[in-house]
Amino acid sequence: MLKVGLTGGIGAGKSEVSRLLVEQGAVLIDADRIAREVVAPGTAGLAAVVDAFGEGVLAEDGSLDRPKLGSIVFADAEKLAVLNSIVHPLVGARSHELEEAAAEDSVVVHDVPLLAENGLAPFYDLVIVVDASPETQLDRLVRLRGMTEEDARARMAAQATRDKRLEIADVVIDNDVPLEVLQRRVRDVWAELVRRARGASE
Repeated sequence: MLKVGLTGGIGAGKSEVSRLLVEQGAVLIDADRIAREVVAPGTAGLAAVVDAFGEGVLAEDGSLDRPKLGSIVFADAEKLAVLNSIVHPLVGARSHELEEAAAEDSVVVHDVPLLAENGLAPFYDLVIVVDASPETQLDRLVRLRGMTEEDARARMAAQATRDKRLEIADVVIDNDVPLEVLQRRVRDVWAELVRRARGASE
């Protein structure tokens, strides 16, 4: 098994790269998806978030109002740290369960937005960073996700710097390129991952 950490700044196109890797045959463990699962209605995770931030972070149906919570924590480093201290251990435990269930010769890709911020690089055999210029990130967040420029800049500022992400990269996938170029690059990276996975399982 080859354990790969995949990360990138918000708006860099990490989700597209993870989708392409799954098409090639990767087993994907998506930290964002798991982070939603562990704070679903009825979970201990959601109860802990409400204890920390109050019932104002709940939507009318009792689910977590993620935009509301985001507006609170992304503007306040201490509150973000509190949220992370609740969610990250739950995500880590579930990710480990999913990894254990994968086949021995798998390439397991952990899609982890905050890999650099949380010092997680040593836990993977290899780290892939999806990279795009800040201008590209900002454009995608405003144009494709409908964020205001102010909100987009705040989200970007709450993450690791581009340099910090690139420092931990074993492989950098440039996503300031057309989709067909990105697809070719991902296929090349996949071939290398498969080669390494075979070596690891022998």
